[in-house]
Amino acid sequence: MSNFFQRRSRPQVVGMVHVAALPGAPGYRNDFREVVIAAVADAKALQIGGADAVIVENFFDTPFPRVGSAAVTIAHFTAVALAVASEIEIPMGINLLRNDAVGGLAVAQASGAQFIRVNVLSGTRVTDQGLVSGDAYAVVRERARCGAEHIGIAADVDVKHSAPLTKRPIEEEATELVERGGADALIVSGSATGRATSLQDLRQVRNACPDAFLMIGSGVDVHNAGELAEHCDAMIVGSSLKKDGVVSNPVDVERVKRLVEVVRG
Repeated sequence: MSNFFQRRSRPQVVGMVHVAALPGAPGYRNDFREVVIAAVADAKALQIGGADAVIVENFFDTPFPRVGSAAVTIAHFTAVALAVASEIEIPMGINLLRNDAVGGLAVAQASGAQFIRVNVLSGTRVTDQGLVSGDAYAVVRERARCGAEHIGIAADVDVKHSAPLTKRPIEEEATELVERGGADALIVSGSATGRATSLQDLRQVRNACPDAFLMIGSGVDVHNAGELAEHCDAMIVGSSLKKDGVVSNPVDVERVKRLVEVVRG
């Protein structure tokens, strides 16, 4: 398991590097060098601001595939991750959207990342890509086959931008992700990017899995970070750390510093 998933006296701040559209995506602007420069700049801004880690994510590659990723996407995303890793000293995670955990694992291993985020590790969700089913069997075995057990798996519970086929208690889903799915950490989010995470959901997951490394996946800002810090081991923060709080803008170092100050008390 990744050394990153070790509990500390305070939550870790994990900043998002939202990578611009890559080659093959409709939003790609035919300048890969600028994509890399922007990603590296955001990662360095997060580090300067005091973030404990970053997650590199192909956020602007919409629409996302339901399963797998194109070879061109994985190749260029790996190049971005390698560039980011070469310019920062803090840990890095990988999220290959929508749910390419095996591809993300490959990118993580190639770039030296410490963990991957998996939106649907087990079970099936209704999403804008259609029905997305997790395959913990394939992910965990591929990690073992590649000798990559040092790369942690952070799995979303009741993941955002989706709905369950049949509603289940969040405690049951969390417990099964850890005990049957092989998750090293759990992520609890709001309903969509930037939406606040429910304190009730956090408490329920914590009570169900008291020993799990628990992360907040959305909606953290300077106004609620202090309260949320009491209920988690890490906070994944994206939109509120961007200039003017707009997800498509660059990371604002001063916003990062203010949030880190609140979390560290």
